[in-house]
Amino acid sequence: MTIAAPGPLASDFHRISIRLRSLLDSLFPCAAEISGQPRVVTHAQMATLLSCLMQAGTWLRTLPSEQESSLKHAVAEYREQVQRLHGYLPSIQSAILAERARLEQERERVRLAEEWMRTSRQTL
Repeated sequence: MTIAAPGPLASDFHRISIRLRSLLDSLFPCAAEISGQPRVVTHAQMATLLSCLMQAGTWLRTLPSEQESSLKHAVAEYREQVQRLHGYLPSIQSAILAERARLEQERERVRLAEEWMRTSRQTL
């Protein structure tokens, strides 16, 4: 006998899955990009990812042991998106590290330009 879980929980998981799918599609528009040049993830995108995962984690801890089929389907849909995210994490990390290196190079370039300006003022 299946105990009916509250309908809102299934729709909540479905909504979170849609948000995750949309975000992942914007980061990786085609599956071939997983191994291609990764995109830089913005602060807002990371915040959205974290928010979705934390909210769903709260819901997962409250799942009833017996679930109606719509809830099982919604949770499976959510898990599919989490597995997809898991596959993208190395590319996301690589993009973040590359951006960090680029910013460090730019910081050094600005530091050298400041130093040059200070020394050139002293010679004038």
